[in-house]
Amino acid sequence: MNGLTFELAAPAPQADPNRVDIACFVGFVGRRPTPLPAAVRAALAQARWTRGPWARPADEIEALLQLPVTVDSWSAFDALFAWDERPVAAGATRRCATLLGAAVRRFFAEGGQRAVIVRAGDPWPWLEGSGGRGAGRAARLAAVLAPAASATDPASWRGLGQLHGLPEVALVCLPDLPDICAADPARVDVALEPPAAPEVFVACSDGAVAPVEDDLGLRDLAPPRCDAAGFRAWHDALGAARAQLARHHRDKLLLAALPLPAPELHHAGVGGRRWAQADLLGYLEQAGLLDAPGSAASEAANGATIASAFVQLAWPWLKTRHSADLAGAVEPPDGLLAGLLARNALARGTFRSVAGTPLAAVFGTEPVLAWSSLGPSPADRLARRVCVVAPEPGGWALHSDVSASADEAWRAGGVTRLFGAVLRAAREVGTGALFEASGPALWHRIERSLEAMLTAFWREGGLGGASPEEAFSVRCGPATMSLNDLDHGRLRAEVTLLPAAAVERITVVLDLRDGSAAAPLREVA
Repeated sequence: MNGLTFELAAPAPQADPNRVDIACFVGFVGRRPTPLPAAVRAALAQARWTRGPWARPADEIEALLQLPVTVDSWSAFDALFAWDERPVAAGATRRCATLLGAAVRRFFAEGGQRAVIVRAGDPWPWLEGSGGRGAGRAARLAAVLAPAASATDPASWRGLGQLHGLPEVALVCLPDLPDICAADPARVDVALEPPAAPEVFVACSDGAVAPVEDDLGLRDLAPPRCDAAGFRAWHDALGAARAQLARHHRDKLLLAALPLPAPELHHAGVGGRRWAQADLLGYLEQAGLLDAPGSAASEAANGATIASAFVQLAWPWLKTRHSADLAGAVEPPDGLLAGLLARNALARGTFRSVAGTPLAAVFGTEPVLAWSSLGPSPADRLARRVCVVAPEPGGWALHSDVSASADEAWRAGGVTRLFGAVLRAAREVGTGALFEASGPALWHRIERSLEAMLTAFWREGGLGGASPEEAFSVRCGPATMSLNDLDHGRLRAEVTLLPAAAVERITVVLDLRDGSAAAPLREVA
């Protein structure tokens, strides 16, 4: 029959809580005016979003608004979301890419295999009226951070609150955060449209990320830059997100791009005034945005600090073969970091460092960091707290893989991800024992299960020591539980680990309580 074609519908992705490579992107992107695929509709129905006590309105279902959508390829994301339709200005025909779309594109281009998208709403025009960024900041942050979300009420899940129902997610990205907190971008004349490209034959796509045609008009748009108030807003928002993960999702890692500083931003450095762009770590520490080691703020575990073992920051912004459709032709580096960590988890193990990974798609950065062979430069110091992309003799590469923690023992990125993987595996062990009577038989079984799990980590090279006995120890019994614990049905197992990259041992206390599997992390020097 002429004109009849068949397309095989992709099956709905199945959740796998044992994976440590799945990333969740929360932010602003449009929805394509296409019918909702049957597989996506079935996945939403299975999660009870289309019927039941927390069913969403039909228009929100069709718009995929504030709902988790799993995609296993860039083409699947591109078919659902209008990532390339952000207006440059209100009423203008020119469009640019969204930061969320750029992050997801980079994630898949670097080897990521599965992402969960939470669409918080439509993107705003890149150029807004005077004060537009500041006026819309509170509402946009609320849509992403969802401070009112309750772990026990799925009807309240929006933005980051969707993580309560996504145990398979290991990496969390908020790509729009620098733009939400930025100062108003510089205006340009958007009336003139670039000339249309000549029609050429293009082979059918195989689902890979296609090259981007350079739009010279977008080069005249300034990328988002934060002034002092913007950096403070970014810090507070990221600290709020970190606090949510610390309370409910200690097995998840928060990835974030450092904002570009405004040109006039500076701080008082050694020898006089220093521009923030040239010494970003100095500015962050002096402004109280990234706690210095040993400071009082770094000791406040429950504060709004971002100096946490479960936060990895990335810098600088990147010029890639795909970034030409973004303002200033640069993209934030959090999507790249997420893709590298996902690929590393699948190929080598999440606890192994990704430092030194060559970046074939990168050909420049904003700004270009200055290194020194005469002693520690600002870039060297920054690389001890931030994952830095830098030029090397063979091309561009990821120079460092570190967490933002102020504690040196928790600085190595592989150690952070190792503990996330251990907590995730321990949660699966604990979930199977939720409704069993606490007693010697259960305690012994929990010990044996945790020992078997940790032995597997040791065999893969995630733990140090010449033998499992040197690498870890597990205790579960009267010595780890008080009478109050026993009376209230709490089971506590104490695990001591020697990470392969750690200088000293770190003790973790795993706690099974309140009818749910919980794995709070307690750092012990």
